[in-house]
Amino acid sequence: MPEMPEVEGLARFLRERTVGRALEAVEVGAISALKTFAPAPAELVGRQIFDVARHGKWLDVVTTGDGEPLHLVFHLARAGWLRWYEEVPRTAVRPGRSPIALRVRLDDGAGFDLTEAGTRKRLAVHVVPRPEAVEAVATLGVEPAELTVDRLRELLAARNQQVKGLLRDQSVIAGIGNAYSDEILHAARISPFALTRSFDEETVARLHRAVEEVLRSAVEQASGKPAAELKDSKRRSMRVHGRTGQPCPVCGDTVREVSFADSSLQYCPTCQTEGKILADRRMSKLLR
Repeated sequence: MPEMPEVEGLARFLRERTVGRALEAVEVGAISALKTFAPAPAELVGRQIFDVARHGKWLDVVTTGDGEPLHLVFHLARAGWLRWYEEVPRTAVRPGRSPIALRVRLDDGAGFDLTEAGTRKRLAVHVVPRPEAVEAVATLGVEPAELTVDRLRELLAARNQQVKGLLRDQSVIAGIGNAYSDEILHAARISPFALTRSFDEETVARLHRAVEEVLRSAVEQASGKPAAELKDSKRRSMRVHGRTGQPCPVCGDTVREVSFADSSLQYCPTCQTEGKILADRRMSKLLR
């Protein structure tokens, strides 16, 4: 799933190429992806792109025209992506016949498709007068760039929970998902299952520093890259996430994994859990 650094990279990529252009066509390829019906996507046609913004993991194409602005707000979910064209194919999008959920064509011939692979369709597209009309956007937590040490301390103390879950909770901190929470906790040398109310001042400061450094580095790496290169760039930058069985780049220990029903996390026992191997949650359930 694209997380804040990749979505920020996509926002910058689109901003450079689309601001000032008019929308020539908007074609829906997957009705299931369209979460709003009024205004209709067709009402975006003829409007000019004013900006491309990011809210957590959501992208927001801001358009102007007659009356109030209209926002094309979308979330790529786990298997979605944005495919950019310097020249959009002229063939019509055939609903149900391809992975294309939405196609946007600009007045200079360029544009993009929103695509989604697999059978579990979660990509979400909204056409709204303001981004906060999307509940998931309205309820987003603090952006990482605005997260102070004091604010992080408050969030950790609000409820005693595993820190991995807190970092991934979009209503608490916007934009961090499974991959970067693994990377942040590895950089901070904290177990993913550590309880948030157990953190002392030094641990809070260490976690805050890791959030800043990991995400800043990832955003810098994503910035300026074509959309087609962002996924591979993210994979190459990971130290522990997605690297089960490989050596930790810090200490050389073997990166371990904990599997859940539909996801997994990776960590280094030496760096994060004082050498303790965490139980695989799927196997633990089977043994009960």
